[in-house]
Amino acid sequence: MQQRLQKIIARAGVTSRRKAEELITLGRVVVNGEVVTALGTKADPERDSIKVNGKRLASSIGSRVYLMLNKPRGYISSTSDPNGRSTVMSLLGRYRSRVYPIGRLDYASEGLLLFTNDGDFANHVLSAKNKIPKTYRVKIKGNPSEEELQKLRNGIRLDGRSTAPARIKRIRSGENPWFEVVLTEGRNQQIRRMFLRFGYLVGKIKRVKIGPLGLGTLPVGKHRLLTEREVQRLAADPKP
Repeated sequence: MQQRLQKIIARAGVTSRRKAEELITLGRVVVNGEVVTALGTKADPERDSIKVNGKRLASSIGSRVYLMLNKPRGYISSTSDPNGRSTVMSLLGRYRSRVYPIGRLDYASEGLLLFTNDGDFANHVLSAKNKIPKTYRVKIKGNPSEEELQKLRNGIRLDGRSTAPARIKRIRSGENPWFEVVLTEGRNQQIRRMFLRFGYLVGKIKRVKIGPLGLGTLPVGKHRLLTEREVQRLAADPKP
């Protein structure tokens, strides 16, 4: 059955659908010996020869893989790094060549990171319209006032537009308090930039939950497969 090329590539686990579209427009995709650059192009993954960056896709999509990793600090959430830094892929053992990250955590952040070779699942989790909440534990250097916290909850201007409403509550007091922060969007270093707007540096960030899926007791640096029920819940229910 014919499908759009970007969907075929994403479902084959090569990369996300958005990145697949970039590869197509850059002329990195070849179908039956001809370079394809039009995003509307369709192909049959069972019948057509499809090559991405010179490598042919298998005719059968194969089994889907869904993983969670408890990411340590000091790793790049990418499949490779031109500066030679360690990437999260090095922590995935035999799965490292079969999946790619769903979204990212920055180099200094830690916690729950998902991986898959299912492009539709990845798009569902990342799509802003689904508003899947991501829950973080955040340590702040300083003590924001309740007025400042309320402004962050309501939304502040970043990059010329307002952030979506956030849930923020203090979970440990002290000179460097901890907060639980729940976001439904994922802008670049958003939590760090939100608190920095009021002059507070973020000391630590750990993501502990994506939608209904939590880290549980998974040790730092370790990964595990998601259960079928976990995949179904996250794919079907954008609520926490």
